[in-house]
Amino acid sequence: MAEKIKVGVIGAGYVASRHLRALLDLPCVEIAGICDVDKTRAAELAARFGVPRVCGSLSELLDLGPQAVHILTPPASHCELTLAALDRNCHVFVEKPMAETPSECDLMISRARERGLTLSVNHSLLFEPAMQRALKHIDGGDLGDVLALTYFRGSDYPAYPGGTPASLYTQGSYPFRDLGVHAIYLIERILGPIRELDVRHRSTGRHSMLSFDEWRASCECEKGTASVVLSWNMRPQQNEVWVHGTRGHLHVDLFLQQCHLYRAYPGPKQLSFAVNGMRHAAAALVGIPAFLLRAASGRLKPSPGIYDAVTAFHRAISAGKPAPISPEDGRRAVYWVNQGSHAADVAKQELERQREAYRPRPARILVTGAGGFVGSALVQRLLDRGDQPRLFLRRPASQPSPLEGLDAIIGSLGDPNAVDRAVEGVDVVYHIGAAMKGEPNDFEAGTVWGTRNIVEACLRHNVKRLIYVSSFSVLDVAGKPEGVPVSETSSLEPNPTLRGLYTRTKLEAERIVLDAVRNRALPAVILRPAQIFGPGSERTTPSGVIQIAGQWVVAGNGKRHLPLVYVGDVVSGLLAAETAPAALGRIIHLSDPTPVTQNEYLEWCAPALAATKVRRAPIGALMGAAWICDLLARLLKRPLPLSRYRIRSLRPLHPADISLAASLLGWTPEIGTSRGLFLTFDRYRHTESSPALPSLKQTS
Repeated sequence: MAEKIKVGVIGAGYVASRHLRALLDLPCVEIAGICDVDKTRAAELAARFGVPRVCGSLSELLDLGPQAVHILTPPASHCELTLAALDRNCHVFVEKPMAETPSECDLMISRARERGLTLSVNHSLLFEPAMQRALKHIDGGDLGDVLALTYFRGSDYPAYPGGTPASLYTQGSYPFRDLGVHAIYLIERILGPIRELDVRHRSTGRHSMLSFDEWRASCECEKGTASVVLSWNMRPQQNEVWVHGTRGHLHVDLFLQQCHLYRAYPGPKQLSFAVNGMRHAAAALVGIPAFLLRAASGRLKPSPGIYDAVTAFHRAISAGKPAPISPEDGRRAVYWVNQGSHAADVAKQELERQREAYRPRPARILVTGAGGFVGSALVQRLLDRGDQPRLFLRRPASQPSPLEGLDAIIGSLGDPNAVDRAVEGVDVVYHIGAAMKGEPNDFEAGTVWGTRNIVEACLRHNVKRLIYVSSFSVLDVAGKPEGVPVSETSSLEPNPTLRGLYTRTKLEAERIVLDAVRNRALPAVILRPAQIFGPGSERTTPSGVIQIAGQWVVAGNGKRHLPLVYVGDVVSGLLAAETAPAALGRIIHLSDPTPVTQNEYLEWCAPALAATKVRRAPIGALMGAAWICDLLARLLKRPLPLSRYRIRSLRPLHPADISLAASLLGWTPEIGTSRGLFLTFDRYRHTESSPALPSLKQTS
C-alpha cells in the first residue's frame, strides 16, 4: 500500500508494550494514538514508545481516524469495543481470548462480514519461533501420524495489590480462560477439532485470593488425545509442549525457544535412545547459548510470538489477504474454554455464596496476623486467660495447630470485604498482620491496604479500641546520633524508599492510623516494638546483620548493642494497651534496656544456625560493595538489595527510652532479654551435635 495504515491501541496494560514494539518496527504502520481508562498509565506508555496522542475514551481515539485498532483490554470488554471499532470502519486485532462467550464472537464475526473488514485474534503461541519450527516438522510428516500432545505451563500472577478485587480474583475460571486458551487452539491446530474436553481444577491454598491454582485437562480430538497441566505453583516454571507420533516425537521449550525432534531409527531401540540423546544434548549445547545471545542483542524480541503475530496481521491486511488466524478459529477456542470453565465458575459462585452467608461466632476480640510469630503468641495468651478471639488468616491453620478450631476469617488483608466481615461485631482489634516478604504488591496489600481496610472497618463498626503494631523500622536510623536514646518523638525515616519495602509500607501504614486518630477520632494505640525474638525466631538475623548467599554478615565488629524485646513481653504490652485509658491516641515504644551486643546474641544463635556461617565485614568494605550496587542499579534502572543507604541504616537503634510504656501502660519487661535468650535457645542444649550455650552472664 502507498500509504501507511493508521493504528489505534486500546488498553495500556502489560501486553500493550509488546504490541507497540512490533507496530513501531512495521514500515506499513503509523501509530495514531493510545487510550485507556487509566489515562496516566496510557501517558506513561505513550512517552516510552513515542505515541503521539493519548486518549481518555474509545470515541476520542476513533476520532483520530485509525484504519485498524488493537484491543488489549480485559476479555469482558472485547465484544463491545470490537463492534464500536468495526462500526467506524476499522480492522480489528483483538487479544486472546477473542471474547467471553461464543455468542459475543458471533456478533463480532457478523459485524466484520457486514462491513467487509478484517477481524483476527492473537493466538500468539502459534507464532513463537520454536513452535513455528515444530509445526513445520508436523506438517512435513517428520512425526508420521500424530497421536498425542502434552502441554505443561507454569505461571504466576502479580501479587494482589489490595482494594477492589479484579476479575483475576473474582472469576473462578480466570486462570483457565487466561492460559487454557493457548492449549485449546494449539491442540486443535495439531490434533484437529476437539470432540470431548474434561477439565479439573483445585486449590492448594497457597494463594489467598486466587481461587483455583492447579488445572488439569484432557481432550479427545479428531487425530488423537491431549493432556494439559496448568500450575501456579510448579518451580521452576515450565512452558513446554511434547508431540508424539508414529515415527518420532517433538519437545518444544517455549521459554528457551528450543525445538528438538526425536526420530525412530532402524535397528535396536537402544540405538535410537543413544542417538536421540546425543543429538538433543548437542543441539541444546549450541542452541541455548545462541538463544541467550539473540535475546541479549535484541535480535529476538521480548514475547516473540506476539511480535510475529502482530507483524503477520498487518502484512495480511496491507496485502489484502485473509488474516493468519480467522475469527472462526478464535470462536472455537472461546467455545471450548467456556466448556472447560463452567465448573470452576459454579464452584467460585458457591464459595462466594457460602462466604456471604457465613456469620462468624460472636467475639469480643479480633487478631489479624494470627498465624504469625507475634500473633500466634498473643492468641495463646488470650486463650489462656479465657478469651475466644476471632482470627484473620491468609490461609487455614495447619493441622495440628493451637489455632485449629478457632473462628477464623480466611482472606487477604487487602480485600476490604473480607476485613469488614472480620471486624463486624468485635470491640477490640489487635492489628498485627503485615507483609514480611514478597514483591511490592504483597506489601501494598498486606501492610498498606490491610491497615487502611482495618481502620475503615473499625470506624464503620464503632470498634472500641484498635491496637496497631508498628515497628522501630519506621525511625530514622542513618541520621540517629550515636548514643542518643530513641524515643517516641525521634525522627521518622526520611528516605523510606531507600530503606526498602518493609520500612516504606510500615511507615505509610502508621501514618494511616495516626491520621484517623487525629482527624476521625479513631480510638487506637500504636505500639512500636524493638526487634522481637523468641522461640521460632532463632534463624532471624539481628539488627546490623544481613543475610547474603546463605551466610550471615555482620556489618562491623559486632560490638554494637541490639534493641531487643522478648515476644512474651510484647504480648504483655499488647494486652496492657487494650485497657490503659491514657494510651489512647499515643505511640509507645516497647524495648528491653538490657545491653546485649551483636556478638553475644550471635553466640546464643550459633547452635541454631547449623551450617550457616557468620562472617564480619568492615563497614568500609560493605560500603564499597554497595557503591558498585548503586552504580549497577542506575544502569539497570531498578533497585538492588544492597545500597550505601541501607548499609548506613544497619546501625542498631539502642538504647531506647521506654519511660512512656512504664507511665502509660505500667509496662516493663517481665521476662527480659536474659531469660528470653535462655527460653529461645535452651532446646538446642539437647542437640548432641550443638555446642554448649553461652552463660547468661554474657547478657547481664
